[in-house]
Amino acid sequence: MAATLPRRFTALLALLAVAVAMVPGSPAAAAPNDPEGGSKKLRTALETAAKGYDQAKTKLAASKKRQKQLALTLKSSEASAKALTVQVNEVANRSYQMGRISTVTMLLNSASPDDFIDKVQSLDVLAQVDSGTLAEYQDDIATAKQAQIALDAEIVEQKRQVNVMARKKREAEIALAEVGGGAAGGFISANSPAAQPAPRNSDGSWPKESCTVKDPTSGGCITPRTLHAYQQARADSFKRYTVCWSQRSSGEHPKGRACDFSSATGTFKNSAATGEDKAYGDRLAAYFVKNADELGVMYVIWYRQIWMSGSWRSYSASGGAAAEHTNHVHVSML
Repeated sequence: MAATLPRRFTALLALLAVAVAMVPGSPAAAAPNDPEGGSKKLRTALETAAKGYDQAKTKLAASKKRQKQLALTLKSSEASAKALTVQVNEVANRSYQMGRISTVTMLLNSASPDDFIDKVQSLDVLAQVDSGTLAEYQDDIATAKQAQIALDAEIVEQKRQVNVMARKKREAEIALAEVGGGAAGGFISANSPAAQPAPRNSDGSWPKESCTVKDPTSGGCITPRTLHAYQQARADSFKRYTVCWSQRSSGEHPKGRACDFSSATGTFKNSAATGEDKAYGDRLAAYFVKNADELGVMYVIWYRQIWMSGSWRSYSASGGAAAEHTNHVHVSML
């Protein structure tokens, strides 16, 4: 009898747990199961590769911006030096001619004291003009040389960042290949709305953010950038059921850096989206891909595919609609 009671008690607890999980609005019913396909190792590898790719891309953009500025400086300095070449040649000719008749001789041959004063003043002005012209010419030449050296350095930097981007993209592809991920067609639309950009640092990088703002979709918190992406999506008519923060063992959701956008109007369906629901998910995935640079999107997962580092790859996790991402669009933020 003593052994029977604990067994009955355990069975009762199990039934209670199932009942709680089935209550509408509970975390188990409201959001896809954890994990959303893949492993913690895979998600870590994808995050590392995506962040490395984004950092290299940001540095590449900054280098190209510097290159444009340096190109303008080089062009301006070379044009100024070219314009001064005529004056410099005149200074050289004058110096050659003055060398044949010394300045002292010219002054001694003055017809009167006033003539002497006039010649002294003329020579002083001439010397100042010659000195200023030569100094300006030398500055332009020096600036042009420095700009050219800096331009050459930027070209080397750009090649380096392009190589980093290629390496990080390859790392992501290798991580996905281990779970059967290959090239995929993806979801892209030129007609996707343009989102308002999220704030960046002065150097073009993304500010480091933590889970500091209230999540409007749950009782948790999200980052300001995640909130901005969520609000932009809603402003562009993507208003179906969404859950951002949720308590999970890994991934970006508990960090406030991810949202799951249901393809259905009510809540997450436990089946793959079809018809208008599928079309809605396609449009939403394409929207986040088009605005990835503006919003700070790390990767997008939808209908057994993942977008990151500029391309779509297959992402076939085992499990139901939640794991396969056929009932919701998952967006992770940088």
